[in-house]
Amino acid sequence: MTKYFTPNEQLIKYLYQEMSDEESEGFEQLLQIDDRLMQDYLDAIDMLGRLNDEMMEPSEKTVVAIKRKAKSSGLEKV
Repeated sequence: MTKYFTPNEQLIKYLYQEMSDEESEGFEQLLQIDDRLMQDYLDAIDMLGRLNDEMMEPSEKTVVAIKRKAKSSGLEKV
């Protein structure tokens, strides 16, 4: 059975380098002719860059809740 991908699914595969060389070349050609897809690609690149720049840490409240749950569940101490 052949699986068909939407342009957004293809975009995600392309961004995460999950395409074969042939698929990547075809997708790059599609980017050149589809302005909307190109804008989605540029937006996704920008978003990934911002996500990679952010250092995310859980709040103290979250850490305390996790530790409390782990302690009450008898899980190993961290």
